[in-house]
Amino acid sequence: MFSSFNLGKRNYKKVLDGVSLLIPEGRVSVLVGESGSGKTTLARIILRATDPDSGSIIFDGNDITKKAGQDLRNFRKQAQMIHQDPYSSLNPLMKVFDIIKEPIDIFYKQYSKEQRIKKILTVLDEVYLKPSSEFAEKYPHMLSGGERQRVAIARSLVIEPKLIIADEPVSMLDVSIRAQILDILRQLSIKRKITIFYITHDLITSRYIGDEISVMYAGNIVETGPINEILSNPLHPYTQGLLDAVSEPKFENIDKEKIIRIKNFDSMASESGCKFINKCPYSMDICKNEPKLKRIEKNHNVSCFIYDKK
Repeated sequence: MFSSFNLGKRNYKKVLDGVSLLIPEGRVSVLVGESGSGKTTLARIILRATDPDSGSIIFDGNDITKKAGQDLRNFRKQAQMIHQDPYSSLNPLMKVFDIIKEPIDIFYKQYSKEQRIKKILTVLDEVYLKPSSEFAEKYPHMLSGGERQRVAIARSLVIEPKLIIADEPVSMLDVSIRAQILDILRQLSIKRKITIFYITHDLITSRYIGDEISVMYAGNIVETGPINEILSNPLHPYTQGLLDAVSEPKFENIDKEKIIRIKNFDSMASESGCKFINKCPYSMDICKNEPKLKRIEKNHNVSCFIYDKK
C-alpha cells in the first residue's frame, strides 16, 4: 500500500491499496487504467523513486525495498524508465550523443572513449536512428517527437537493463508513428530478452504490444491475465466498460448507439468496499465489502463478487 500525506489538512489518501503484481521476465506486461488510477505511482515505487508505506518489491529474486547506497545504485542500472513526454525528458542543451553517453559515464566509468562511441552508435542503430553518426550530433529541437522518443529508448537501452518501464511512451506522439515505437519496444523484448512494463490508458496499443495485462482502478488491480483472453473475454465490470468505450472504425457504426456498461459516470471511487461500486451496473449489497483478486479461469484473475458462486 502506498499513501500520500497532505501536510496542510493532515489527512491520508490511499493512492495504491494492496497491489500485488507479477511481471514475468522477458515478456511485455501491460498496466492499463484511467488517469489518476495510480499507474505512474506504481512505476515510481518499482524503481524506488518513491518508497511504499508497506509491502515488498522483489526484483530478480532479491528484496530491494530497503536497499540504499551502492546496492540501490546497482539495482537502478538494471531498471530504466521511458517517460511520457519526449519533449521534456531530454536536455535541450545537450547533443544526442551526450544524452546517451550520460548513463555510460555513471555506470561504465571504465569504458574507453572508443568503447563509448561504439556503444552509443550501436543503440542508435537499434532504434532506427540512421545514419547514427549524424543523429548523434543533433540537438533535441532538431528532432521530431518520434525521434526524440527513440533517443529516450536508446538512453535507457545503452546500459543494458533487465527491466524497462515505459510510462505512456506513445500518448503524445502522432498516431502514424505510434506503431513504430511500439514495434521497437516489442523487438527489444524479443531480441535482448528485456522485460517491458508498459503503462497505458489505451487498450488498442496494449493489444499490439502486450503478452499479459493488469487492469487498475482507483489504486486496485481488478483483473489480470493473458492479454488476448482478457480483451476478448473481460470479466470485471470496469474492464467491460473500458472495452465498451473503444470505438470500432466501421462504417455501420456511424449511426449506431454506443452503450457503455457504466452507471453514474461522474461518481467518485468508493472509500470502502469495492472501489467500483458507485459506477458498477451490477452492484450488490455484498459489494460494500472489499473483494479479493482470485482466479476464475486458467491464469485469469478478477476482483469481483459476481463470480463468487461460479
